[in-house]
Amino acid sequence: MPEMFQKVRALRVGKETFELDEKIVNDEEIEIIVNDMTFGRFSVSPTFLEEFTIGYLLGEGLVDSPDNITDLIINEKTIDVKINLADFDIRRELVMSSDCFGGLRGKIELVEKIDTDYSVSKEEIFEAFKKLREESKIWKDTGGTHIAALVNGHEFIAIEDVSRHVAIDKIMGAGALKKIDFSQSFIACSGRMPSDMVMKVARVGIPILTSKAAPTYSGFLAGEKSGVTIVGFVRGERFNIYTYPHRILI
Repeated sequence: MPEMFQKVRALRVGKETFELDEKIVNDEEIEIIVNDMTFGRFSVSPTFLEEFTIGYLLGEGLVDSPDNITDLIINEKTIDVKINLADFDIRRELVMSSDCFGGLRGKIELVEKIDTDYSVSKEEIFEAFKKLREESKIWKDTGGTHIAALVNGHEFIAIEDVSRHVAIDKIMGAGALKKIDFSQSFIACSGRMPSDMVMKVARVGIPILTSKAAPTYSGFLAGEKSGVTIVGFVRGERFNIYTYPHRILI
């Protein structure tokens, strides 16, 4: 597996000034090509690229499951994907015409609103964030990553990445490969929650998104419209619930 960080020399300035070895996180630009069409270039950590690709495709609505992918080849800087779906061209147009820089990805009215009786206790959320801190090993060394975790009962899948969006993609892809029931799961993450992040979670049917950071207003609106419970500022023994609080047992 590729290294998540590199060692470099840096100059520490404080009461004294001296040189030291520091670890800085690796990042690479990866291009995803779907059915011979470029869908985007992404700055990512060079690990879990299959999971990233599957999670991205699921979150964008380009596939319904990994079974829709007939081929996935990872080269050095490109990921070449083949999708065999009768309505792929329609799905592609929805993605290509959407705003990928913070707006609602695709057509929000086409996303099926989440309606589930799944709930978690505040203790489960606090425990998830305790584990999240323990798993933030590259961040502790470099200060340069985000982390996300998919929580389903005793299943806890955590992945770090330089991008908070890609970290979400990677855990969704990992969960899909393990055939985890997304409707009975929640996400714990480290980054703020804008609309595009909320929408990718909604598209795969995950009902609860929690973070130590805050939602943006577009993320709040996306949560209201899509049925996602948004929980922010999970710190210590407290948090804020912004949408659909009935899923959090307090």
